[in-house]
Amino acid sequence: MELEFRFRLIKIRNLSSGYKWGYPHSMTTLRHPLIPGGLGCPEKPLRADARRNRERILKAARAVFADQGIEAQMDDVAKRAKVGVGTVYRHYPTKDVLLEAIVRERFEEIAGFAREALENPDAWDGFCSLIWRSAERNAVDRAFCEVVAFTDKGDIVEETGLARSLETLMDRAKAQGKLRADATEMDIPILMAGAGSVMRIHPEAAVWHRYLTIMLDGLRAS
Repeated sequence: MELEFRFRLIKIRNLSSGYKWGYPHSMTTLRHPLIPGGLGCPEKPLRADARRNRERILKAARAVFADQGIEAQMDDVAKRAKVGVGTVYRHYPTKDVLLEAIVRERFEEIAGFAREALENPDAWDGFCSLIWRSAERNAVDRAFCEVVAFTDKGDIVEETGLARSLETLMDRAKAQGKLRADATEMDIPILMAGAGSVMRIHPEAAVWHRYLTIMLDGLRAS
């Protein structure tokens, strides 16, 4: 009874916690303390062979999760990486830990897009470029679309600098009179999650391009 009560309490807290990046959710993914980007003790340097295995696992995981989504299994990753599943688990103790590493990589890439967008003197053009480049990458990554739609990744967005760059870019676009004044940074994850949902249902580029164009038009200043 006590265990069941605790489980229900945790579930209620998760559901009522709100969100920073993505839809409100009941599913969370925790970073493992012993992997790069995790909290806690720093990771010890890897031997050359272990480092090569990790790189092979990450490369395989990117492809497997992109194709199969979050339902992909560690066995699938091991098979594609041509290593034993035990090797995968030595580097990434759970599927959530491995998926978190892949998601962090993708957000770091998008943060790079945002920094490049800030170099555009026309902030609206820079903003649209960021959205389109991000969407094009998401279109070939099913797992990332699912993660953004159903979990809160606000911590990674902050840590990669994406949140700060996006805020600056949107403030500039507003000051230039090209982005509607009531637009906020929280509109963007919802927009991207919506685009990702369209991609999963209608993967044809012509379809989701149309919907993304409509959504961006809705953010344009009158």
